[in-house]
Amino acid sequence: MTTPDTGTSPEPAAERRSWLRDHSELGVCVLLLALGVLVLTDALTMDVDIAQRGPVGPRTVPVVVGAGLLVVAALLAVDVLRGGRGQAETGEDVDLSEPADWRTVLLLTGVFLGAAVLIEPLGFPVAGALLFWGAAFALGSRRADRDPLIAAVLSFVTYAVFDHLLGVPLPGGPLMGVL
Repeated sequence: MTTPDTGTSPEPAAERRSWLRDHSELGVCVLLLALGVLVLTDALTMDVDIAQRGPVGPRTVPVVVGAGLLVVAALLAVDVLRGGRGQAETGEDVDLSEPADWRTVLLLTGVFLGAAVLIEPLGFPVAGALLFWGAAFALGSRRADRDPLIAAVLSFVTYAVFDHLLGVPLPGGPLMGVL
C-alpha cells in the first residue's frame, strides 16, 4: 500500500495503532493473565495448618480458579490472534445511541460511598437501609411511602441472616443492644 503523494508506505506507528485497535481484546487477556497469576501466587503462598488432612484444603478452590483464569486468558488470546472478534453489545431495552446517564451513576456512587462511611458509626441495619433506599431513589423509584419501609425490612433481614444465621459479624451500631 503506497500513499499517492510520496510513494512510500504508511508509517509503522500508524500500522501498529491499527493492529492494536483490531486486537484490543488482548487487553482483556492481559487482565485475566495478571489476575490468574495473582490468585495462584496468593493461593500457593497461603499458610495452611499442618494438621489439615484430606485432598481438599483451603488452597484447592483458589488454585482451580487461578488455573482457570490462565486457561481462559490463553484461549481468548489464541482466538483473538486467529481473527476472532467480540460481538457489539446488544440488548432488548438498551438504546446504544443514547448517552450514558451520568446522574444515575453519580447518585449510585454517592450512595455506595455514603453507606461505606456510615456502616461503622451507624451500624449495618441503618447504613444498609440508607443504601437500599438511596439505590432505589437513584434508579428512579419515587414512592416515599413504600421505599423506606422496604429498605428497612430488607436491611434488617440481611443483617439477621448474616449476623445470626451465618455467623458473619456485622456492626450493629447503636441498635446493637436492641438486635
